[in-house]
Amino acid sequence: MAKNQDNARQAQFFGALAHPARLDILDILAEGEACVCHLSTALQQRQAYISQQLALLKEAGLIGDRKDGLYVYYHLADPSIVQLLQETRRTLAGLTGDESRLHMRRPPLAEGECPCPKCQAARTAQPNTSGPTASV
Repeated sequence: MAKNQDNARQAQFFGALAHPARLDILDILAEGEACVCHLSTALQQRQAYISQQLALLKEAGLIGDRKDGLYVYYHLADPSIVQLLQETRRTLAGLTGDESRLHMRRPPLAEGECPCPKCQAARTAQPNTSGPTASV
């Protein structure tokens, strides 16, 4: 009986990985925690859709969350998930000969795209490098 439960748990885990949007979410969370509004903006999807995908990932044990005021921030439940995704991409690249998707880095969000406090704080903490610096 225990083996059947283990297989069912493993099937749920892999089932949660079997969707492009959920893989996109995991790629973003591999870079650090994010709120629904950040994920929604980055993936250009409705917040309700992102919330549904997050619920499936959380139920499968792939992600966790923490509440901070009105915002809920999501993170990978275990850093080894990143290695699993990388190994899967390496395997697929070996099978197909296409290495173009081995590194799934996304461009950062444009200024003001995500309204969450974490993104706003990150933007105000960045030094302004757009203009010439004056020397004293």
